[in-house]
Amino acid sequence: MRVRVRKMIKQLDETRLENGRAVDPVHRVAFAGAVIENPYPSEYVQDLVTLADELGEEIGELVGPACVELLGGEVEAFGKAALVGIEGEVEHGSALIHNLRFGNVFRSVADGTELLPAAEKVGLPGSPMDIPIKHKKDAKTRSHHQTVTLQVADVPRPREIFVVCVAANAGRPLARLAAFGAETQNQ
Repeated sequence: MRVRVRKMIKQLDETRLENGRAVDPVHRVAFAGAVIENPYPSEYVQDLVTLADELGEEIGELVGPACVELLGGEVEAFGKAALVGIEGEVEHGSALIHNLRFGNVFRSVADGTELLPAAEKVGLPGSPMDIPIKHKKDAKTRSHHQTVTLQVADVPRPREIFVVCVAANAGRPLARLAAFGAETQNQ
C-alpha cells in the first residue's frame, strides 16, 4: 500500500530576539509534515500495527529528511506529532508515529539516538499541535526541553492524518536553567 498525500507542509521559524536580547546563534525550528489520507477504515479494527509497519518507513522518508534539510544545519533537538481528522482515532496517529520504521528514518538523518518525544490527538482543521522536543542524544539536557506549536488552517480534513517531524538547531532561546539534577546536588 502506498501513502496517499494531499499536501506537504514545511515551515521554518527563526527567533532572533528574546525578551529584547539577541539570540546567538539564531534559534531555528523546522517543521516538515505530510497530510495523508487516513489508511485505516473509519470502523474499529483491532490490528493497527501491521499497516503501520507497512507504511512507517514511507511516511518517515516523506517528512524526516525534509525536516533536517529545511533546518539547514545540525539538529540538536527533535520531536514528532500526528493530528488525526475527526473521522479517525487518536490510535491511528499513534500507530503511525510510534513505529520504529517511521522514527528510525528521522533519528538516522538527524544523527540522533534518543526516542523522539511525541504528541498526538484528534482535531478539527486548523487545530494547533503542541509538539514536545528534546535533545537528540541526551533527553536529560534540560536546555533543550521545549514545546513548539504548529497550526495549518485546512489540516486535517475528517479522513486525514497530519504527520509532522520537528527539528531545532539549539536549545531554548536564552536557556539558563541549571543542568538536570543540579538542585539536588547540595542536599
